[in-house]
Amino acid sequence: MTRNRLTRAWERARTVPGLGRDVAAILALVLAGLLVAGVILAKQRVHWPWQDEVVLQADFRSVPAISPGNGQEVRIAGVTVGRITEADVTDDGRARLTLSIEPGNPVYKDTHLVLRPKTPLNDMYVEMSQGTEAAGELEDGAVIPVEQTSNPVQVDEVLSHLDDSTRAALTTLLGESDVALASAAKALPAGLDAADETLGTLRPVVKAMAQRRESIASLVTSLRTIATAAGADDARLQRLVTSLATTVETLAAHDGDVRAALKALPGATDQLREATSAVTELSTELDPALVNLRKASGELPSALAAVGKVAKEVEDTAQRARPVVAELRPVVADLRPFVRALQPALDDVVPIASRLDRGTRILTERFTDLQAFVYNTASVVSLQDANGGILRGQAQVNTSTLPIPINKDR
Repeated sequence: MTRNRLTRAWERARTVPGLGRDVAAILALVLAGLLVAGVILAKQRVHWPWQDEVVLQADFRSVPAISPGNGQEVRIAGVTVGRITEADVTDDGRARLTLSIEPGNPVYKDTHLVLRPKTPLNDMYVEMSQGTEAAGELEDGAVIPVEQTSNPVQVDEVLSHLDDSTRAALTTLLGESDVALASAAKALPAGLDAADETLGTLRPVVKAMAQRRESIASLVTSLRTIATAAGADDARLQRLVTSLATTVETLAAHDGDVRAALKALPGATDQLREATSAVTELSTELDPALVNLRKASGELPSALAAVGKVAKEVEDTAQRARPVVAELRPVVADLRPFVRALQPALDDVVPIASRLDRGTRILTERFTDLQAFVYNTASVVSLQDANGGILRGQAQVNTSTLPIPINKDR
C-alpha cells in the first residue's frame, strides 16, 4: 500500500511543469549555503572533534572576563596556537583553565602564562611563553602551576584600594582634565615639545639613576650573600660580634688618642696636598723622559740585534780560543811556582819603582841629547867604536853655549 502511494506521488510530481529547474535551484542554494557555512566556521576557528590537539591545564589566582567556548585565544609570541576551552575552580580556590594547543607547537615545563586583555572591554587571551627545550616538553594533560602564571591588574582593583576622599579627588581631576583638554589642539603641541626637551635634558639623570640602581642592586645582592654566609656560620658570626665589641671598647679606651689623630688630620691633609702638587710637577717632568724612552725603545731592537751579532762573534772567538786555552793551562801550571818565588822580589822593587817616575821624566827630557851621543859613540867609557878603539867624547859649541854678548839688532 505504501509503495503504491509513493508511486502515485512520484507520477503526479513528474507532471508538474518546471520540476527539474526547481530541483536544480534548490540544490544550488543548498550547496551555496554549505559553502558559506564552511567559510564562516573556518573564520570562527571552529575545531572539529576529529582534530588532533594537545590539552593543557593552567592554574590562575583569578581569571576575570574569561568565557570558554567563545574563541578566546592562546598565543605564543603573538601567534594564535590554541584556544581556551574550559574554566573550573580547584579545591584550593584557584581558577583552572583548560587550553587546547594545536599540534606542532611544543610547550616546555618552564613556560610562563600571562592573562592579558585584547581590548579595553576586557576581551581576554592567554599569552604563553614556549620555554626552553632543556626543561623538557609538557605532555598532554599536564597542569601548569600557579607560580608560572600571572594575572592582569584591573582598574577596579586599583580603585578599591583608594579611600573616599582620594576617589573624589580623582573624579575632580578627571573632570578638570576634560576642561583643560578642551583647547588641547592649540596648546598641547607646544607643551609636548617642551616636555620632550625636558625629557631630553633629564636623560643623563635617568641614566645615572639607572646605573645607581644597578650598583645598589649589586650591593644588596652582595650584602645578602654576606648575610647568608654569616647566618649559616653561627660560630663565625659570634666571633665577629665579639671582635666588633672588643674594637669598640678599644676605641672607647683610646678616645683621646683618636681625637688627637683627628685634630692632626687637617695638617696631614695639607701635606698630602703638597705631595700631590709635587707629584704633578714630577709627572710634567716625566713626560719628556717618557718621550725619550719611547724613542729609545724604538732604537732598542736594532741595538739588540747589533749586540746579538757581537755576542755571536764573541762566541765564535771563544770557540777558536778554546784550544789555545787548553794548551796554556800546563804553561800556567808551570809558572805558578815562579810567580810565588817572584812575589818577594816584587816587594823589594815596589819602593824603587816609586822613584822611577822622576828618573823617567828627566830621562825623557834628555832623549834628544842621548840619541846624538849614542849615534856618535857606543858609550862614554867605550874603548872602541866604529872608527877603532879610543876613549873620546863630543862637545858642541855654538852661539847659545858661548858666554859672548850678541847684539840682536844687527
